[in-house]
Amino acid sequence: MTDITDNQPPKSPGRGPGRGGLLVASVALILVLALILWLTRPGPAYLQGQIEIDTVRVSAKIGGRVASLEVSEGDSVSTGQLVAVLTTPEIEARANQVQAQVDAASAGVELARDGAREEQIRAARAQLEAAESVAELAAETRNRIERLYADGVVPAQRRDEVVTQARAARAQADAAREALRVAENAVRPEELRAAEAQLRQAQSGLEEVQALLVESHQFSPVDGSVLVRVVEAGEVVGPGFPLFVVGRLDQPWMTLNIREDLMSRIAIGHRLTATVPALGGREAEFEIHYIAPMADFATWRSARDLGGFDLRTFEVRARPVQPIDGLRPGMSVLVAEKSLGRAP
Repeated sequence: MTDITDNQPPKSPGRGPGRGGLLVASVALILVLALILWLTRPGPAYLQGQIEIDTVRVSAKIGGRVASLEVSEGDSVSTGQLVAVLTTPEIEARANQVQAQVDAASAGVELARDGAREEQIRAARAQLEAAESVAELAAETRNRIERLYADGVVPAQRRDEVVTQARAARAQADAAREALRVAENAVRPEELRAAEAQLRQAQSGLEEVQALLVESHQFSPVDGSVLVRVVEAGEVVGPGFPLFVVGRLDQPWMTLNIREDLMSRIAIGHRLTATVPALGGREAEFEIHYIAPMADFATWRSARDLGGFDLRTFEVRARPVQPIDGLRPGMSVLVAEKSLGRAP
């Protein structure tokens, strides 16, 4: 019998895959390149911004030791709510001192207005009556001595002594009468005005100290949320040192850094459509209310690519057109460049 394998033609040792294999490889390569191009295709250009809010620093005009803090970070506060208490023993002691000055000045005014006491007036009247009696007696004695001197009974020396005594008694009576008049008419108008001026001065000092004492209790000036608690209970703070930072959550705004070459596409009052990723990609409208150049030059694009000059960066702020629930400071916002409008 003849072996069948011997009649088969020999295989060519250098022969590769056929045309079908090359076609499949080419198609696969094209698909891979298409996938790479699709994955690396440029997406829409976005500007990234951030949500900010207005903040208020709660601080006292006076220094003192922090006695208590009534709120903590994250707490919501309302206007007029007590947030901190300071102890100020020096000012409290000064208030007591000034109050004593007010009391003394008030008593001086009352004395000036009311005049002398009734006991003093009665004593002055009694002295006047006694002085008048002495003066009348001295006058009668002088008259008798004058007659005796005329008859040659009394020498001139005796007559001169009696006349002098009568004059002195009359002068004492006149002084007593003047003292009674002063007691009855109280003090002079100038003294009353001086006493009233001292009272007003003391009252002004008391009002000043009381105003400082009010500063020992600090209240929130706005509605908002406590963002930062700067101090702790027991610490000593100076005048004007902040105790809390309160943020106004009801007045959020967005801040963007925009290249100079895009500024021709925006203006005050222009509205932007922004996406908030933290709120599930929610879109909202914002209205521009502030545009100002930043201090540093922009690094968005090379100066060589722009013909030898640098582009500056401008800060743009915009407020939500409608309230956005859940919007918090620090959240990112994305603004598509196409929403900026077109250059004129």
